[in-house]
Amino acid sequence: MIAGLSKAINLYLAPLLSLTSLILILFAYLAPTVLFPAQVALLTVSPSLELTEAHSSQGVDGPSVFLGALGSCERSNNGASVTCTAPTVSPTYDLSVLPNNAPDLLSAPTATTPAFIAVSLAFAVIFFFLFTMTSFRTKMGKFGNVFDRPGMQRGTAWIGLLGFLIGLTSFLIIRMWFGKAVEDFNRDISKAGSDAPQLIAATSNGFIMVWVAYAFYGVPVICSLTKLHVAAGKA
Repeated sequence: MIAGLSKAINLYLAPLLSLTSLILILFAYLAPTVLFPAQVALLTVSPSLELTEAHSSQGVDGPSVFLGALGSCERSNNGASVTCTAPTVSPTYDLSVLPNNAPDLLSAPTATTPAFIAVSLAFAVIFFFLFTMTSFRTKMGKFGNVFDRPGMQRGTAWIGLLGFLIGLTSFLIIRMWFGKAVEDFNRDISKAGSDAPQLIAATSNGFIMVWVAYAFYGVPVICSLTKLHVAAGKA
């Protein structure tokens, strides 16, 4: 039973988790400028009375900004259409919908960070195909012998590990950058009191997608490293 479960995890579950993680990372990376302009973002600025009138339960309408790794989207009020900047690895966020007295503390991380995420995505795509091929090599006839070679197993494991480390590190850098920006933005709003714009900044659901994605990504990477360790033990 345990052997069957192990085989099922390596043969079916791990490739499925690799594909799922790749899709989630891609969505988080491309949002909001390319995909889900008002649904997924790494940082949002939205209308709120929480910082200026903490005891008020009144709803408020106003401008919203959605920031991501490749650019930003914005709308002037809750009912307005969303407009986005062109996606680029060195984005300049368009914050023109925010009032003039809003803190000017929201800037993009260094250009190399989104570029490194793109590199990690390339590694993740290659890893997904190689890992899937190595998992199903016994069902591919003579062609599967190519993926049974130690060099192929070693290369697959290294590509997966590099993609995992580069991508996770890059998103952690962005999370720390945006986390500090959110703290500074909200602190300045709170200090200004009732004269401040009715806004609040927060890290958003894009990061949740990223953490789930890399938790999934870790399973096939560990499986690949385990296969490499077992193969080395037999040599």
